[in-house]
Amino acid sequence: MANYKVIGVDQKEYSPVSEGQLRQWIGERRVNAQTRVQAEGATGWKTLSELPEFAGTFPASPPPPLPAGEAAGPARTSGMAIASLVLGILGIVTCGLTVLLSAPVGLILGIVAMNRIGKSAQLRGKGLALAGIIMSSVTFLLIPIFAAMLLPALAAAKQKAQEITCISNEKQLALAVRIYSNDNTNHFPPAAMWCDAIKTNVGSETVFKCPAAHSLSRCDYAFNAKLDGLDENKMDPQTVMIFESDAGWNASGGRELMISRARHERGRIFIVAFADGSVREVPESQIGTLRWDP
Repeated sequence: MANYKVIGVDQKEYSPVSEGQLRQWIGERRVNAQTRVQAEGATGWKTLSELPEFAGTFPASPPPPLPAGEAAGPARTSGMAIASLVLGILGIVTCGLTVLLSAPVGLILGIVAMNRIGKSAQLRGKGLALAGIIMSSVTFLLIPIFAAMLLPALAAAKQKAQEITCISNEKQLALAVRIYSNDNTNHFPPAAMWCDAIKTNVGSETVFKCPAAHSLSRCDYAFNAKLDGLDENKMDPQTVMIFESDAGWNASGGRELMISRARHERGRIFIVAFADGSVREVPESQIGTLRWDP
């Protein structure tokens, strides 16, 4: 079977091309009657329709040539179609964690790939593009389900982070009180100005703010007024010292100043610092057992 040289519509030369391959290209409309070819051993170029072996291959009206710039050559799978399918799968297997990126991009790539494949005789992969479009669309439909699964977990994580920060705040405030005591012959600060008294012992005033509180005051904690100026060596170490309150800066008092609804663990946990500097998470059911008298 003879071999040929072929000039593609991109004006590039392809060789050697077998007669069988040429006939396949004719059937696939990658070449036409006007395509220039040169038989092996020949010296001149002819159109395909001029070669006797191909003369009866073409209809009376030859099919249009390939789009400009599309060279004759082997078929290839659209990269966009493959990318669309991969992104569609990614959006599903990651439970929508990449949905904001993978699903829209996969959908767009799939649509563009389908359009280009439909206009090209060389590109393949229409099924891949269609699958990518379907899977990306399914991912969009699953967004409400993914959100329902993810949002409660995010809310719980935020609440836990706020609780941890509140515990840290009270530990720093309790430490600041004990530093004040060490500097003042073991006596706690005056209750009426406890915030002002220990302010220099904390790194920042943000320590006075609970992240779970919604007040606009400078301080979301209060000081047990019964510890006013007392010698820390002469009080029960488990006496309440600092507790959550909405009373504001320098607030001091007793149980009546404690917030009525807990800020943590969905309204079940109160954060309390004690005279020995320790801080505990106190369930609502145990608030009545707290010691307020030193």
